[in-house]
Amino acid sequence: MDGAKYLWSDPDTNYTAWKEMDIPQLWESAGLAGLDGVVWFAHEFQLDPQDVLNDLEIHLGQIDDNDIAWINGFKIGETQGYNLHRAYHVAKDQLKTGRNIVVVRVEDTGGGGGIYGEAADMYVKLSEKKIALSGSWRFRIGKGDFSSTVGPNSMPSLLYNAMIHPLIPYGIKGAIWYQGESNTSRAYQYRTTFPLLINNWREDWGLGAFPFFFVQLANFMAPSVQPEQSAWAELREAQSLTLSLPNTGMATAIDIGEANDIHPRNKQEVGRRLALNAIRVAYHQDVVASGPSYNAMQIEGNRAMISFDHIGSGLYLKDKYGYVNGFAIAGRDKVFRWARAQIMGDQVMVWSDMVAEPVAVRYAWGNNPDDVNLYNLEGLPAVPFRTDNWPGITVNERYR
Repeated sequence: MDGAKYLWSDPDTNYTAWKEMDIPQLWESAGLAGLDGVVWFAHEFQLDPQDVLNDLEIHLGQIDDNDIAWINGFKIGETQGYNLHRAYHVAKDQLKTGRNIVVVRVEDTGGGGGIYGEAADMYVKLSEKKIALSGSWRFRIGKGDFSSTVGPNSMPSLLYNAMIHPLIPYGIKGAIWYQGESNTSRAYQYRTTFPLLINNWREDWGLGAFPFFFVQLANFMAPSVQPEQSAWAELREAQSLTLSLPNTGMATAIDIGEANDIHPRNKQEVGRRLALNAIRVAYHQDVVASGPSYNAMQIEGNRAMISFDHIGSGLYLKDKYGYVNGFAIAGRDKVFRWARAQIMGDQVMVWSDMVAEPVAVRYAWGNNPDDVNLYNLEGLPAVPFRTDNWPGITVNERYR
């Protein structure tokens, strides 16, 4: 190792003094919002005497962006690239009967960072069995060795001056915007910057409030196991709030994303939903272009009754479970718990036996809400929402 740079790969490090984080997830969702840099992770697992007689493989799923991995102080591999599955070979002479320590140094150069993906992709592969590596890991923020995390395309005004401004003399009917993933770490700021962009383009073109349509962030990363704080959910909320501008429309994609690919493959459905918005806004035809969106909440005992706009011909359960999935409910303690939910005409009734006096409801609130199934009869998914306005994890994050 080159000096103190990789000192924490030493298995004699006191990892019990480090904090804990449930893995897999982006660290922005675990209290490290806005952190671009290096975080070290450590996890121990047990091997029986027969397990150390042969080589094995360590699978870590996907890591954003780059990593170096060790086991018991031996370097076993490194990878650069946020969307690549990590699988590292471990020689049998690097193993020990009993306690083994895997250490991963993760470097994030911008946007989300951490060991993410699906829990099923994290395991020790032995000849006859697998040992799960998902769950609680120890972590500690390290020192990065890069002088700047800003690439050329991230420099303020570069993309606008190079790619947008030259188009301004030409007439346009409208614009479609498909972006937001790289802004999730400062999602609250997007509430301001995104409307500013739209208004700026409209002012520059001088064509009035031309139609502007955008795609809400798709579900991505490991499915939500428990109700969670989520920078991705906060960015989706910022996009929904932008619908307050005139002549705008949003294609919700919360049901067509992929856990392991930030770029969903089903672009045909994304395009169809954008087209519905164009037909409604730009061409003034009476079509349903949005799924159900939150309107109001009424508390009745330990039940919350949720009313919606844009229900089209009615609410529809795209049934896989026999109940509406994706709702969470909280009392005054602000602790959200998974809720039961049932369609009641044009409303959804939400409750949990663990919340006697509900004050807030959230729907599809997470990086990757698992199997959301509330739609309207036109086949458009309900828009993720929350009824509370409690400060989120990106409220104080700014561009740096």
